Amino acid sequence: MSDLFNQISRRKFIITAGASASAIFLKGCLGNPPEPGGSTSSGSNSGTTAAPVVNISPEQKPETTKVKLGYIPIVESAPLIIAKVKGFFAEYGMTDVELAKQASWGAARDNVEIGSAGGGIDGGQWQMPMPHLITEGLITKGNQKIPMYVLCQLITNGNGIAIANKWAGKGVGLTLDQAKSAITALKSSSTPFTAAQTFPAVNQDFWIRYWLAANGINPDVDVKLLTVPAAQTVANMKTGTMDAFSTGDPWPYRIVKDKIGFLAVLTAEMWKDHPEEYFAMRGDWVDKHPKATKALLKGIIKAQQWLDNFDNRKEASEILAGRNYFNLPADILIEPFQGNYDMGERKVNDKSLAAYYWKDTKGSVSYPYKSHDLWFITESVRWGFLPKDYIENGAAKAKALIDQVNKENIWKEAAQEMGIAAADIPTATSRGVEEFFDGVKFDPEKPEEYLKSLKIKKVAI
Repeated sequence: MSDLFNQISRRKFIITAGASASAIFLKGCLGNPPEPGGSTSSGSNSGTTAAPVVNISPEQKPETTKVKLGYIPIVESAPLIIAKVKGFFAEYGMTDVELAKQASWGAARDNVEIGSAGGGIDGGQWQMPMPHLITEGLITKGNQKIPMYVLCQLITNGNGIAIANKWAGKGVGLTLDQAKSAITALKSSSTPFTAAQTFPAVNQDFWIRYWLAANGINPDVDVKLLTVPAAQTVANMKTGTMDAFSTGDPWPYRIVKDKIGFLAVLTAEMWKDHPEEYFAMRGDWVDKHPKATKALLKGIIKAQQWLDNFDNRKEASEILAGRNYFNLPADILIEPFQGNYDMGERKVNDKSLAAYYWKDTKGSVSYPYKSHDLWFITESVRWGFLPKDYIENGAAKAKALIDQVNKENIWKEAAQEMGIAAADIPTATSRGVEEFFDGVKFDPEKPEEYLKSLKIKKVAI
């Protein structure tokens, strides 16, 4: 097992969770915490159910109408919230869906460990590859293996890398040709370039690592890269103690609006239509409730389709911004939802770079491609978060884990039952070769070649 997981297994995520902003591990989620009077991490959001149960055939009637899903207040959670508020869950028989706002990714992990029967959650929204790490027992209490099932992707795009104002005008953007020497010159000083994300070895960590490494900066050597309590991140950036933060909407626009910093890059500019966060459940819940699982998926799929109608995005912004959910001004969400980003030093007006939930320029968003799981695991090997035997021998170990966790077959069954057009149901579990902004390509048939092509990495291959 890697050094990272030897160090952070058991409860070390939580032990340090309440520490100051210089602490290594996380307390909050992306951006500021809910303001006083908003929903708490342990609270639930009942929302408003807009539609009654309709057209549920006896053979599709869910085994239970009750489930508890965790979410973090960022745009990745929108399909869960919209499915609840617009009545799409109820339409397919899931009339008692409880959405529980999580204080942090660590809290979500802890709550899925105990399940709803123990006061936790049955599943919900996840950064990748958290479901795989929980299944392997790499980030759980006592290294307990808790099988998780990935059921759909929630979103593509919707993230950015925020930079403190003190770097304005110094060439910090998608490329770092002008700024590289200034950044690396600080590594031996008492104030190295300090970058943060909200949970180690998952999406937000990978985005900032890829960006730095593609620009010739080693994230493990040339900068100080930390997991920091999000409740402190904005304040640290404002006071100058934090240089960069890998974060998701709506916080990039808020950072700019509050004149705290600027956006160097959208992750959609690094890897257009990249996989982002996923819907996953405890495997035992799914095994016990196969029909209810498909009912949840149908509600999510309908919400994803509704969200991808850009005419609905003003209403979506108002729903998500509400006191029970994100608890912030709706105008923080509206413009980015349309692909209009005020980056601080430049403006982006490109709908293709907005968040997508159902379809993007490469095809299905909702369907969970196994090739994307493989990229997340391969990137984990790249940085030493997983041993390289996961991708040796044709990535046999990685593919076995993916087959265990990724239940794309359930997604297909749900889509077929709700009458999704055959053209919108992928026939292959791979989206094919992926290309990044620096010209690097990931061929899911050759993950070792991808690793060999990378100049900066921790794994020896």
